[in-house]
Amino acid sequence: MSEEMYAKLAEVVVIGEPEEAETLAQQALQQGLDPLACINEGLTPGIQRVGELFASGEYFLPDLIIGAEAMKKALAVLEPALTEGGPGREVLGHAVLGTVKGDLHDIGKTLVGTMLTANGFKVTDLGTDVPADDFVAAITEHGATMVGASALLTTTMSEQQRIIQTIEEAGLRDKVKIMVGGAPVTRSWAEKIGADGFAKDAISAVALAKGLVGAA
Repeated sequence: MSEEMYAKLAEVVVIGEPEEAETLAQQALQQGLDPLACINEGLTPGIQRVGELFASGEYFLPDLIIGAEAMKKALAVLEPALTEGGPGREVLGHAVLGTVKGDLHDIGKTLVGTMLTANGFKVTDLGTDVPADDFVAAITEHGATMVGASALLTTTMSEQQRIIQTIEEAGLRDKVKIMVGGAPVTRSWAEKIGADGFAKDAISAVALAKGLVGAA
């Protein structure tokens, strides 16, 4: 029965059915299945398959978004059950994400947060139009090990550099890995401003994050 449920959980993520994913997660708990196993053996393979289909060009951004939403709905049911007893799932790191000051674009950054959560990271999403000082405050408050700063406008890219400078001035640069992304952002820009890496989309952001924490 458990293998059948894991397969169903994976399938609803791959085909993108958030409500069904939530229902299946509830059924899994009612059947007494281990929530951690449901995540590791069901949801995670599902979202990994979505990533593979996106990378190969068979899936497009809407498919990725709905698959991630299905994963998110199921996690919202299963993760609270982890805290009620037994071991929680491994946390690879704590990422603070935000769209930089002056920029209100949200979809890409939110998707990265969902995908990081699905892949074992704890995520604090600061939202959009986030000044550099707020990133620093969040790193300190949450003991974050990673920062993701998104800029979707060429006019706001310089804020990514300001964030890195502010983190350095606060004496926190050696405590966090910094990722940057967004439509106009390039690898050369990331290298120029001293970021640890650049990701062009949510799938590559997960791969980068895992690599930066040695979990790739």
